[in-house]
Amino acid sequence: MKDRSPPYGAVYVPPHCRLRSLVSTPYCHSSSTAASLSPPIGSKFPRNHSENTSVLNPRNCPLQRQQRNGVADNNNCDNLNSIKKSVPKFVSAYDDRVSEEGSDLETDSYVVQPGACLSDGIEEWKRKLTMLLHDKETQELISREKKDRRNFGQIAALASKMGLHSHSYAKAVVFSKVPLPNYRFDLDDKRPQREVNLPLGLLQRVDSYLGDYLYQRSRTNNNFPDTFSRSSSSSLSTDDGLFEQPESLASSKAVMEKILWRRSMQLRDQQRTWQDSPEGSKMLKFRKTLPAYKEKDAILIAISQNQIVIISGATGCGKTTQIPQFILETEIESVRGAVCNIICTQPRRISAMSVSERIASERGRNWVNDLLPYRPELKLILMSATLDAELFSSYFGGAPILHIPGFTYPVQTHFLENILEMTGYRLTQCNQIDDYGQEKMWRMGKQAPRKRKSPIASTVEDAFRTADFKEYSNQTRESLSCWNPDSIGFNLIEYLLCNICEDERPGAVLVFMTGWDDISSLKDKLQAHPLLGDPSRVLLLTCHGSMASSEQRLIFDEPEDGVRKIVLATNIAETSITINDIVFVLDCGKAKESSYDALNNTPCLLPSWISKVSAQQRRGRAGRVQPGECYHLYPRCVYDAFAEYQLPEILRTPLQSLCLQIKSLKLGSISEFLSRALQSPELLAVQNAIEYLKIIGALDQNENLTVLGRYLTMLPVEPKLGKMLILGAILNCLDPVLTVVASLSVREPFLMPLDKKDLAEAAKSQFSGDYSDHLALVRAYEGWKVAERDLSGYEYCWKNFLSVQSMKAIDSLWKEFFSLLMDTGLVDGNPTTCNAWSHDEYLVRAVICYGLYPGICSIVHNEKSFSLKTMEDGQVLLHSNSVNARESKIPYPWLVFNEKIKVNTVFLRDSTAVSDSVLLLFGGSISKGDADGHLKMLGGYLEFYMQPAVAEMYESLRRELDELIQTKFPAVQGFDIVNFCHGECGQLLNPRMDIHMHHELLSAVRLLVSDDQCYGRFVFGCQVFKPSTPTVLATKPALISRSDSGPGGDNSKSQLQTLLTRAGYASPCYKTRQLKNNQFRATVEFNGMQIMGQPCNNKKSAEKDAAAEALQWLTGGTQTSQEYINHMSMFLKKSKRDH
Repeated sequence: MKDRSPPYGAVYVPPHCRLRSLVSTPYCHSSSTAASLSPPIGSKFPRNHSENTSVLNPRNCPLQRQQRNGVADNNNCDNLNSIKKSVPKFVSAYDDRVSEEGSDLETDSYVVQPGACLSDGIEEWKRKLTMLLHDKETQELISREKKDRRNFGQIAALASKMGLHSHSYAKAVVFSKVPLPNYRFDLDDKRPQREVNLPLGLLQRVDSYLGDYLYQRSRTNNNFPDTFSRSSSSSLSTDDGLFEQPESLASSKAVMEKILWRRSMQLRDQQRTWQDSPEGSKMLKFRKTLPAYKEKDAILIAISQNQIVIISGATGCGKTTQIPQFILETEIESVRGAVCNIICTQPRRISAMSVSERIASERGRNWVNDLLPYRPELKLILMSATLDAELFSSYFGGAPILHIPGFTYPVQTHFLENILEMTGYRLTQCNQIDDYGQEKMWRMGKQAPRKRKSPIASTVEDAFRTADFKEYSNQTRESLSCWNPDSIGFNLIEYLLCNICEDERPGAVLVFMTGWDDISSLKDKLQAHPLLGDPSRVLLLTCHGSMASSEQRLIFDEPEDGVRKIVLATNIAETSITINDIVFVLDCGKAKESSYDALNNTPCLLPSWISKVSAQQRRGRAGRVQPGECYHLYPRCVYDAFAEYQLPEILRTPLQSLCLQIKSLKLGSISEFLSRALQSPELLAVQNAIEYLKIIGALDQNENLTVLGRYLTMLPVEPKLGKMLILGAILNCLDPVLTVVASLSVREPFLMPLDKKDLAEAAKSQFSGDYSDHLALVRAYEGWKVAERDLSGYEYCWKNFLSVQSMKAIDSLWKEFFSLLMDTGLVDGNPTTCNAWSHDEYLVRAVICYGLYPGICSIVHNEKSFSLKTMEDGQVLLHSNSVNARESKIPYPWLVFNEKIKVNTVFLRDSTAVSDSVLLLFGGSISKGDADGHLKMLGGYLEFYMQPAVAEMYESLRRELDELIQTKFPAVQGFDIVNFCHGECGQLLNPRMDIHMHHELLSAVRLLVSDDQCYGRFVFGCQVFKPSTPTVLATKPALISRSDSGPGGDNSKSQLQTLLTRAGYASPCYKTRQLKNNQFRATVEFNGMQIMGQPCNNKKSAEKDAAAEALQWLTGGTQTSQEYINHMSMFLKKSKRDH
């Protein structure tokens, strides 16, 4: 099989590398410095750029070599032109090699190297930036000079005035025509570069398995049994009949029509019976009081005469609950009820549940644009209280608009300046620091004044420039001048709630907060208050998307007499759910909304100002049953600066799943199709999604679906989770993978009650073995299944702080996904076959890596902790709910993660630790580096250095493993997802294949991923592999002498000396140092290498421990008999001759 390493366009490259190419030009005082930058005819340029340019390799540049060697200086400008004539300005379109500073080459940029002829002063920079603006071939200017980094503020201000973007990175400053990301790995000298070390014994065993596999395959000339055939056209239809059509379908048409007519008559009779019943009559009487019912005839006429209808109506007018019933009732009366299908959508689970329950009770029960021309029977009705009706009507070709007037009682509005004036409350810097408790002191620190303004503060600053508060008192004006818009205002909310409880009329209070952290912290504060925390006077409730259904119902119930209900809610309470007894509303004016930073390729969850429509919705919640009051905790001028409408979701979420759906429905080019959307997403966001789908193998270089991509379209999960399911089925470790995917598709099953958080964390920790959130989910689910069989599922969940609803949802999805995999032919339904290797935790970990890649994060340990770094974000943190967040050391070099989110910094929500071998075998495509033993992934962000023989072994294993996976996939000819969903795809071939026929290959893979003890280390600035002074640490730290352990035992020093002497090397040398805890640690040096032992109680034991570690590393942890020592000596002699 050919090497599958893709070209530049197929690797995952962040936006800043996709949009640039390199032009390297030294600067000097001469006017000829900016000599011709136009590319020669025929030069190449990265595919995403509109111009033809190419890349200059600075290593081939004589001038730069002289500069690095100290030859070129400021007096060399006279020779510049003559030198330039000999410089090959343009070479390849992409250079994988690493610069001397340890960074990848920057593309489409001037690289200003130290020693170039630079002028000191702003005028010189003004000239350079002017040249950059006028040069159409160049995107950016980079300088690594210390003085430029020191004077970055002044230069950046100049660049901003000229319309350029700027950013200061670790050891470089960049000025660009396009926006710059927060982190660039090509400018990071300390991006992950990994030396991979494997024990010799492990290498020999893996090589033995691989050699046997390749030998057996060569003997059979690749003629495997017919089960591998990719050309048979009848295997599925004749074997299992999964896609066979029911017989005599055409003859049963008349019978089906008769059945549907009978069902329609039955529905009509049931409806009339309900309407004539006392309960039905009472419900109909109530429905007739709603404003929507008065517009019933007009609505039905508009729907019957138009394919698309847009309906706007105020909150509470009945549009959500009544209009679907109008349509259904009409169809049932017309004896078409059995063929009427109405789909209602809601943005959140709680909204969908409350609406469905309401419609069911009213009926006496207990329980898209391009498509429309092809489906004339399809009716589209768009309804919202906050809909921009004119925009939708224009998009759908002038679709009719209906408006239902609502009825609410008048609501008195108070903005911040009115609240301060009315109550006399004084704002100071101290009383605006929100108390998040001892565990979240860092949040309180974030409220301190910051050098860089947040978007929230920037909006306020602009609004205050034109604000006039002259009519208010001096105290109010002083308070407004101290107002901190980034603060929620816990103290002010507490003060207002006390006033309402003591002085105002009865009625519930709804407080809008930004998110769960704010709600939980404010609830803690209020519960500590003598009045607000008194349960006999105040019923304190919360309302958010992750709460249990039983808790959600409490917010709709009225409290006992004399008790005031206070509901702390997110923006979930704005629409769809209605709490009827709300009289007072407190609105902080902010909400945490998911957004997508396409430039940094990072999802964000940051507080931001709401829209005017959302503010009106919040205000309207106070006038449902009687006149109400709304307290907006921000000034009127800030409200006037709000956007009219919320940003649509397509503009603030990643688009991978949407792009995959577009290709599966054969809608043409992804970018072209999305450009026709009502509000089309940013082009960079679309490009990021397409690049991601190429990385994971769902799309080829022409944006066509691959075989893997076609399978992913069949699974109703994110593409990365679909990949995980498919490989779990192929490698026969399906059950735990099904659990992981189902768990990641529902809300977090682990509960963290505010009053029992320590107990909940302790309960979760019992499932969290071996540094994996995902395996913790597997253990929790497996325990729940056992408890369910013993009829003690609820007790198990209560004891372990697990959500019963989440566990049942996981179980339901588990069964659904298994059924789908059977339908696709990837599994045959035999649980024994599907789970032959489910017990192999290392293989399951590898499958998780296969699915979650390129979500990869490096773990670099320091003295007391470790740091984490991703390709798009640089430094990141682990979310506090992750099991890995509690670990002080993680004995793995990498984490794969499912979700990251930017709040104040970037957090990894869930992660699994993996070894070098897992990443190299189950990660993305591998490409060769500049030297033997140098492998690269993710466009050069991940680099691995190892002995050439080890690199060759990894490449061979990866090739064979990829071929095995591809062979397991059946060919898909003329694939049509629509026909597949209707059971009409007869071209899918039977993928049934005995995976155990590849026993030797899979044994080699399993051995490597299970026995890789991560003996390597991270290095920085490597250009070629140099096995100099690698430090090998033991995987499990111990604070005792290991004189009786490891290779050699008490005699480890003499055995090491014997081994090295026979190999022709000098005797080892030991260095010992005393640690702070009065213990000793030794380092043994030999052959230019250093191997460190563990802390011991005395120097002698420390030296023995270091010798034992050296022997363990040299022998691969095997026995150290005299025969084996002799064998190792011969091996080292051969290695020495090779060097």
